[in-house]
Amino acid sequence: MSTQASFALRSRNPDVLTCIANLSNDEVFTPPEFANRMLDTLAEAWAAKKRGANLWADQTVKFLDPCTKSGVFLREITSRLTQGLENEIPNLEKRVNPTWDDRHETTTV
Repeated sequence: MSTQASFALRSRNPDVLTCIANLSNDEVFTPPEFANRMLDTLAEAWAAKKRGANLWADQTVKFLDPCTKSGVFLREITSRLTQGLENEIPNLEKRVNPTWDDRHETTTV
């Protein structure tokens, strides 16, 4: 049995980051919809520059969000990488939780 809720069930629960973005206070959070549009634009620019390459299927790319508050960008990037790297790293556990050996070649002396 899957521990992940079906799409229909998840769509009934509000996205907590959307709720935070809508709060009225002196902090400004990026709404998830806007973050996704920005990431879509980034992927399109990447593909245009890299002859159609899929940004989300390249395990050598590194991402940095130095102004993380709610983590909306990192959450959406992680979701896209999890799907995009499925062919290159079929094992979901290794894809989302790699070990040191998975990320670095070991050298024997």
